[in-house]
Amino acid sequence: MKTTISLPDEVFASADSLAKRLRMSRSALYATAVAEYVAKHSDADVTARLNSVYADSPSGIEPQMRRAQARSVAEDW
Repeated sequence: MKTTISLPDEVFASADSLAKRLRMSRSALYATAVAEYVAKHSDADVTARLNSVYADSPSGIEPQMRRAQARSVAEDW
C-alpha cells in the first residue's frame, strides 16, 4: 500500500542516512520501523491484560511451600 506522510526534516535526514547505512530502501526502513512499533505496543497490551487478570490473585508463597523450599536449600549447604 502506498501512503504519504509528513516528517520533520531532521527525522527524514536521519532515516535516510540509516537506510543507506543498512543498505535498504526508505520504504523498507519505514515499514520495518512501523512493524516494530506496532509489535511493541501489542506486547504492552498483552502485559496489561495479564496484569489485569492476575491483579486480584495472591502472589505469595504458601507457608508449606516456603518451609519445603527452606529445607531443600538447607540440605544443599
